[in-house]
Amino acid sequence: MSHVTSIFTDLVRVETRLYNAVNARLRAERGLGLGQFEFLEVIDRVPGCRVLDIVGELAITVGAVSKAVDRLVAAGWCLRVAHPQDRRSSVLRLTPEGEKQLAASRPVVEDELVSLTGAVPPDDLTRVASTLAALRATLEAGSHGRPG
Repeated sequence: MSHVTSIFTDLVRVETRLYNAVNARLRAERGLGLGQFEFLEVIDRVPGCRVLDIVGELAITVGAVSKAVDRLVAAGWCLRVAHPQDRRSSVLRLTPEGEKQLAASRPVVEDELVSLTGAVPPDDLTRVASTLAALRATLEAGSHGRPG
């Protein structure tokens, strides 16, 4: 196995374990999954957020995003509002309940991630963050790993 293959394997296993641990705590404490939290974060952060904005952020299919948004709407955390310039599209907005859920969930996610990464020296985490940001930017600029 090449050096880069073992790095990839470690990266995927770390991501999976971190995701599962944060997801479990978030479900236990707030009643939503990490995937739902990520959607709420994107909707909150992206002005005029549409389904395609979430697709671009998370690199998952339109169908998966649309179904997940439907579940957020059903939970009362999000609304689909007619797009002012494009009648075929809708803008996603958090409801007041969605805003409360997101605000209450952010510290849970942050606390669990801090706890899980506490054994890694801060300078090492900074280097990892910088490296991953550069790799992510390169992959996104080349449209690598997009679904479909």
